[in-house]
Amino acid sequence: MTVQIKELQRRDGRRAISFAITGMHFDWYLSPGPLLRLYGRYFWYLELSRATQAFGAYADGRLAGVLLARFDGEPPRYRSPGRTLFVRLFGALQRLAGGVRAYDRVNQEMLRDYRARHRPDSELLFLAADPDAQGRGAGTALLAELARRAPGRELYLFTDSGCTYRFYERRGFERAGEREITLELGAKRVPLTCFLYRKTL
Repeated sequence: MTVQIKELQRRDGRRAISFAITGMHFDWYLSPGPLLRLYGRYFWYLELSRATQAFGAYADGRLAGVLLARFDGEPPRYRSPGRTLFVRLFGALQRLAGGVRAYDRVNQEMLRDYRARHRPDSELLFLAADPDAQGRGAGTALLAELARRAPGRELYLFTDSGCTYRFYERRGFERAGEREITLELGAKRVPLTCFLYRKTL
């Protein structure tokens, strides 16, 4: 598979959402159906609205992977009033339902501890690949493009044991934080390990 890196096409947002739902195992937390799809859209819009960089790995003209990043000193480029409203409304409903507060809290604790020792100037917000094309180099190509665009930057990211977090370790990222939590989602209890990884590009 030959991978080309290009700026993300607007029409590929739906496909990126499907990568997130599958690769980040959102179905561990929500049953398949409209709510799962809405949560996938919320997550994508949230990270897209924070991004200053958005590009995709394309194979035969089809999106095979996507990366969103935020660089300090650059304004967000992908905000829109409609997406912002959706994120605010869905986020408010999510906070009322509870469940994800523990996840957000431990991430903020890890970030605070990390910032006490480091001075990051970039965040990897979203990296997902087509589950049917995993192992074919899309994720590696996306990280290589990020390093080309931002050499010398100190980058961090959040992930968890529901994702392929060892992918980052195999590409030189250092584990800089780790916390155990249990998400309480109605009757569901989902144990997770949350991680913060870092790397100088």
